Amino acid sequence: MEHILKYFPELTGRQREQFAALLPLYEDWNAKINVISRKDMANLYEHHVLHSLAIAKVQPFKTMAEILDVGTGGGFPGIPLAIMFPHSNFYLIDSIGKKIKVVQDVSQQLGLNNVRAEQIRAEQVEGDFDFIVSRAVTSLSEFASWARGKVSDIHYHKLRNGILYLKGGDLTQELAPFKKKVRTWDISDFFEEEYFQTKKVIYLPFK
Repeated sequence: MEHILKYFPELTGRQREQFAALLPLYEDWNAKINVISRKDMANLYEHHVLHSLAIAKVQPFKTMAEILDVGTGGGFPGIPLAIMFPHSNFYLIDSIGKKIKVVQDVSQQLGLNNVRAEQIRAEQVEGDFDFIVSRAVTSLSEFASWARGKVSDIHYHKLRNGILYLKGGDLTQELAPFKKKVRTWDISDFFEEEYFQTKKVIYLPFK
């Protein structure tokens, strides 16, 4: 929790309770199914929760914003973002049913009424979203093809509606097809932990 409070000291008491509850909830689920690498459970807050919240540093979501989290796995980045922005709506999807079961239970245990989770492929989703978020489920080109037709034409955030994508490493070749349209932020500019040295938030706006 100290990782979260270090960078987000303005959290309400309710938010602090919800973030603190994540570790025992995921420990319990991880004992049943492998939601998070068992070697990585000790780093839950740094490697998963704080990493997810890098998106919040780039674009805070406004009241009633509609956010789609594609390939959410055990609920990242969607669940930490839903705690951070309780007045925004989050739709968390994954093609693996047991992972969605975890997301549904964790959301219910935390009282996250702004989260709905479903086992469904991205290509099957219908709706208009302000932002589509994810953690490196595929190449940006393929991810962008999934997102087309799902981004609202009505913009009311600082950034125009589009994709906010968490990924690391050398992205030069992957981002080349998008030329000047894509924008990146180094997560190390927000969080000083060594884990974030090569990780980025990628933003791709849609018209």
